[in-house]
This record gives sequence, C-alpha cells and structure tokens, in this order.
Amino acid sequence: MLPSPTPPRLFVIFAKSAHEAVIFRRGPARWCHVIRWNTQNDTFYSGAWFKGRIYPEKCDLSPDGELLLYFAHQGSRLRTSYTDAWTAISRTPWLTAIGLWPQGTTCGGGGRFTNTRSAIIRAHMSAHPDHPGAGISITFGDGPHHVSSEEVEGSDWSGRDQNGRLVFTLNGLLMHRSAKGFDICLADFNGYTPDPQPAPPSAGRPLRALKQRSNLRGRKK
Repeated sequence: MLPSPTPPRLFVIFAKSAHEAVIFRRGPARWCHVIRWNTQNDTFYSGAWFKGRIYPEKCDLSPDGELLLYFAHQGSRLRTSYTDAWTAISRTPWLTAIGLWPQGTTCGGGGRFTNTRSAIIRAHMSAHPDHPGAGISITFGDGPHHVSSEEVEGSDWSGRDQNGRLVFTLNGLLMHRSAKGFDICLADFNGYTPDPQPAPPSAGRPLRALKQRSNLRGRKK
C-alpha cells in the first residue's frame, strides 16, 4: 500500500484596504505556489510556481492587494548577482521582480508595506540594477512578521479576513469557521503538481505604466 501524499502547508496574508489576499502553498518538497484570493467572492487565481523557499512570515501584501513583497531562497542562484536569497516586490500572484534587493543570507530579509506604494525592508544591499524598484518608495529597517492568530487549535494557520471571518488552513484545505462553530471548506489545494507558467506581460511592466485593476477575475478551485 502506497503512503498517502503529504498535504501542502498553506499560509495566508490579507490586504488591509481591499478584499484581497495571497496564499502561499508549500509542497511538494522544494516547491512553493502563489495563489491570489478575492475574499469578497472567494475566487482564486493561480500564479507563480517557485522551486526554492519562500518565507511567508517575512512577506507582505500592499494595502490595495496589488503588490507582493516576498523573501526567497534559491540555492542555484548562489553565484549570480541575485545571490541565493533576496527580497523582492512583484505584482501578486507573480514573482516577476519590480524591485529586488540581494540578501546573500536567510537572516533578516523581507519587510512590510507602509503604504500602497511604499515599504520598509530588512535589506543590507542596494537594489539589483535590473530591478531598481521604480515607482516604490523604500526605506530600510525592521518590522513585525506575519504569524498565525492561533484561534483554531491544531490548524497550520488561522486568521481573520477583511469581513472578520475566522479562516484557517489544515491538511491543504482553506476553511471558514462560522459563528455557530461549523467548519466550511472554501478551497481544497491538495493534488497540485508543479506547473510553472510564464507570467503575463503586465507583470514585468514598469509600475507607473500599469493602471490599477478594479476587479479581480479569478477562477474557482
């Protein structure tokens, strides 16, 4: 009898001023998948697959839900100008860097948005010349990490969305616990296999050249 596959681990970060969230799906083994979640209508849009490590507790989502600040480690880039660890800002749910700051170590790194187009990052190096972060105001310093609210015992992660719903992740499932204590499955992220796809052209355009999207068109999972 074959062993059951290990379920992926899920970590969620919510935007502060929009019905948007990003889900980091870890698994199988060295892969991470980024998923955009519209929390108003519970639609999900699959984004980047990354063969390496993303540290979700060091990541953040801009208040409008458009930009993703992430901290990644990828050993294959050790001897490149990116180094093997870096902080970057991209358009969620893609990882195409608008700004990128090589770190060269997994100590520190990541950061927090302080406004829609400004952030504080834990970086020790200048921006990469190919990804200078045009259109984003950057300062350097420290900031809190994202953590689980630990409201649901035994869950991998739990927290509250923009409407105050208690949501949690367990065994690859994104769940909602109602006020009456009923657990409702919002999405099942089990059974995925890595399927890296090119980011759309809009992901790589300079920030000032792209108009903000007013509506998210996602597909149900």
